[in-house]
Amino acid sequence: MAGRRGSAERGCVLLPSRRLQGGVPPVSQTAPVPQAPLPVKPKHSAEHLLRIVGTPPGRVVGFLTRFVWAFITWLSPESRDALARFVGNLAYTLGIRRRVAMENLAMAMPEKSEAERREIARGAYINMSRVVIESLPGGDRLPADWAEQGVEGGEAWEALKAHVATGQGALMVTAHFGNWELLGDMLIRWGIPLDALVRPLKGALNTRIAVNRVGCGAGLIYPRGAIQEIIAAVKRGESPFMLLDQALPAKAAVFVPFFGKLASTTPAMAVAAKRTGAPVFVVMGVRNGRGGARLRLEVEGPILPPAPGESEDPLTEHTARVTAAMERCIRKYPEQWMWLHRRWKYQPEPAVAPGSAAAALEAKG
Repeated sequence: MAGRRGSAERGCVLLPSRRLQGGVPPVSQTAPVPQAPLPVKPKHSAEHLLRIVGTPPGRVVGFLTRFVWAFITWLSPESRDALARFVGNLAYTLGIRRRVAMENLAMAMPEKSEAERREIARGAYINMSRVVIESLPGGDRLPADWAEQGVEGGEAWEALKAHVATGQGALMVTAHFGNWELLGDMLIRWGIPLDALVRPLKGALNTRIAVNRVGCGAGLIYPRGAIQEIIAAVKRGESPFMLLDQALPAKAAVFVPFFGKLASTTPAMAVAAKRTGAPVFVVMGVRNGRGGARLRLEVEGPILPPAPGESEDPLTEHTARVTAAMERCIRKYPEQWMWLHRRWKYQPEPAVAPGSAAAALEAKG
């Protein structure tokens, strides 16, 4: 979303524009394994979307972490995976946010036994560690066979590519699942220019991840002026790429079912879909169990908004349909989702009219 002015710009890093080469009923069929993509002519994001907004690390921390990033880059993929498993298991054993994860799982999956929920939670810790360690190296972060991991939802995948080929962007939604950072890298290499919706973040770790996002070819859209930036991106042929599974304060959110309980969710996707007419696709990167950063695509869409007169609150209904598609994927691979997040922290306020946040965001846009 649009970069902040004033003091925020003093924490910006502007990188050169470059790219690496290289609902409706769910669609369940598995497409043939895609061939490694031919090099495509890079399509650059607008220069102002290459600015990294946030609080960078101090000189000392920045200097020291350069050695950490170099060490992780030097490690083999197998060693990175072993390190991530160690760190994830350690964090789980130490109980860091474990109570939050177990409470979330007890609410979302009461049919599971306590032992099953503990294994899912442990897997979530390991997955989170893998996301961080896989996202930090410099250079090529994907394995040589990254394009040979398969696609589930072949018709939806072909529909997404066909729409992008018209020169208009689509709206792509994902979750904190699998490795969402490397998923964006994969989509760009398949010829889908994208701009990630992000928040200004602090520290060396977040700065490094943001640098790698821009380095692989993604633009960055910040909260201020987001709707206008999304509209402009779609017209340029870029596809906004957003995470739709983060809790927001009640006044800024719509509430939709997620694992049987209302969850506060940004209406930005639904508002953008209404304003642009762009189709919405849920795209998830599923770990295939082979180790390393090997992700299979799972795609569903286009997920249509309700027809005129079908819903009293079409923006909330569209958000609910997209959220349901994400939930279907998470239910199949629950250990790959971030159960450590307080997803259901906020609940509807009695005095707030349903859909008011969506209406306010639409009016601002």
